[in-house]
Amino acid sequence: MEFTQEQKVYAEIVQKAWEDAEFKKELLANPVAAIEKFTGKKINLPEGKTLVVRDQTDDSTVYINIPAKAEVDAELSEDQLEAVAGGVWDPDGTGGGCTPTFPFPKPTTIPVLF
Repeated sequence: MEFTQEQKVYAEIVQKAWEDAEFKKELLANPVAAIEKFTGKKINLPEGKTLVVRDQTDDSTVYINIPAKAEVDAELSEDQLEAVAGGVWDPDGTGGGCTPTFPFPKPTTIPVLF
């Protein structure tokens, strides 16, 4: 697995915080300034967003991160519901799709052993 540039920078920041108490202190107090100073690059956070750094190195504390709730419309259309329910999905209306051409096997009775 190859890491993205962002993942590499993140790992470098964490490593620096583990090794350098002064950097860690700056990172906790003002994360944007500390990271910009460390990387030499400006951070462009989306408008209205804040960068928060928490020190989770204390073994006596367990942290739970609650991520933002996904705003995904997971509702399926009637055609999609029909497709996943074993029907034929014909998204372009051409009559194509995935229709089985072989007979399905007849159900068999499986003995229950208990």
